[in-house]
Amino acid sequence: MDSRQLQTLLAVADTGSFAAAAEVVNLTASAVSQQMVALETELGTQIFDRSRRPPTLNAKGAEVVQSARAILQILSETRAAISGGRVSGTLNLGTLRTASMHLVPQALAEMRRSYPEMAFNLRVGISEDLMNDVVAGRLDAAVVAEHVGVPPTLQWTPFLHEPLLLVAPPDCAGVPAEQLIAARSFIRYHTNVPLAKQIETEIARLGITPTEVAVVNTMPSVIGCVHAGLGVAVVPQIALHDPAASGLAWQVFGTPPIHRRLGIVRRITSSRSEVLSGLHGALAARSRALGVGVPDES
Repeated sequence: MDSRQLQTLLAVADTGSFAAAAEVVNLTASAVSQQMVALETELGTQIFDRSRRPPTLNAKGAEVVQSARAILQILSETRAAISGGRVSGTLNLGTLRTASMHLVPQALAEMRRSYPEMAFNLRVGISEDLMNDVVAGRLDAAVVAEHVGVPPTLQWTPFLHEPLLLVAPPDCAGVPAEQLIAARSFIRYHTNVPLAKQIETEIARLGITPTEVAVVNTMPSVIGCVHAGLGVAVVPQIALHDPAASGLAWQVFGTPPIHRRLGIVRRITSSRSEVLSGLHGALAARSRALGVGVPDES
């Protein structure tokens, strides 16, 4: 088994076929097939289901792919350490959409000052999917919400603790939240994420049935609808950094106030511990600067 075989295996896993992988690794499709047969022979087991066209990875193959990603990452970092080179390569990071607007990009900009030779592959998704990608090795880490079950092979470390806010057009300043939700049209944030569930749960607990004027699945669209005067909405505090939120009336939502926490999830054993610790530090620093850092529990 050599690194070229593992790189080819990852190309097959990422592209879905031998032919597409061949273009990535600059080989013929026949050469890719031969490498995969050689890898299976060395492993002593089949990692592809060849009854399908094109062949697909089986369960054992998926496990080998996960290990291959870790091995190649360790090799890359070991070469850099031995040569005295700086940390380089690509950090594969997942994030929730609400953190992708300002917080994560600002943290990555800070990271570039410490790791100028590092590049970033940023993927936006929902917490459950992102954690599955971390477990499988497709992502090095991900920014996810607290209200999600974390598998035992991962660790979740919080960096943000923010209140949810009721935002409304400027003429609504000073009106109690319950009165606004009952009297004004409501813009519902609807997507399969913990934040949306938190909002819906608290509105139900208040015993209010809002009159929905719009249902949208991105936070910038929610802010845009409120800015246009369509109605009121509940958003996380970091959403106020959207330029469209300037001038909107807002107040803390919930009795008692509802908060959410975000954290970075990563594998317990990771070859990128140093970089990921730096990333957590950058995210925590940006959160503190925005006034939503995790309180000191010491």
